[in-house]
Amino acid sequence: MISQPADLDAVRDSYDRVADNYVDMVRTTGIGDIRTHPWFRAVMDVFADAVGGLGPVLDVGCGPGTVTAYLAERGLDVTGVDLSPRMIEHARRLYPDCEFRVGSSTELELAEASWGGLLGWWSLFNLPRDVLPKVLSSFARALKPQGQLMIATHVGDGDVERTEAYGGVPVRWTTHLWRPEQLTELLEQAGLKPTAELRLPADGPVGPTVVLVARRP
Repeated sequence: MISQPADLDAVRDSYDRVADNYVDMVRTTGIGDIRTHPWFRAVMDVFADAVGGLGPVLDVGCGPGTVTAYLAERGLDVTGVDLSPRMIEHARRLYPDCEFRVGSSTELELAEASWGGLLGWWSLFNLPRDVLPKVLSSFARALKPQGQLMIATHVGDGDVERTEAYGGVPVRWTTHLWRPEQLTELLEQAGLKPTAELRLPADGPVGPTVVLVARRP
């Protein structure tokens, strides 16, 4: 059993509050939509090709469902799950043909070797440093042999306490910054084999980022 983060309720409430503004930002600016970012779209296409014949895919921390819907368009059997009920409301409204449910990455109870692919697309950086390794281990166990895990997150050192986001909406969450090599070590400790890494420099207000892919042997 994975221990629940102490700030879980505060993080859920914060994402509920920013959900409307976030959806509007994606719609009006394209930020948060992989279709507008060639590198992110490319890695998502490679991921989709790799897991297409392996089994269902779970998009953990799907937000308003943008990536879930993209993968569904690629023909995958994909489900989106998010901590925020308000985000899931938007996802179901925007993409009624896709499956979404409310849930935390720490309480998914994923069955052994049941998923062809798992995705943590900018959705795991709020997990405390002692919790993330346990979540990654649960993901590793849930993957079928040759199943793929792809995560994307912010690069850096230390923790950033956020008090407002997406247009000045009051929030209370911590962004835990990681170095790519630290995350690679965690993936290996979870029993996965890292297969790809994409590092991107800072872009405007967003700092450097990394996308990591690993598979279950």
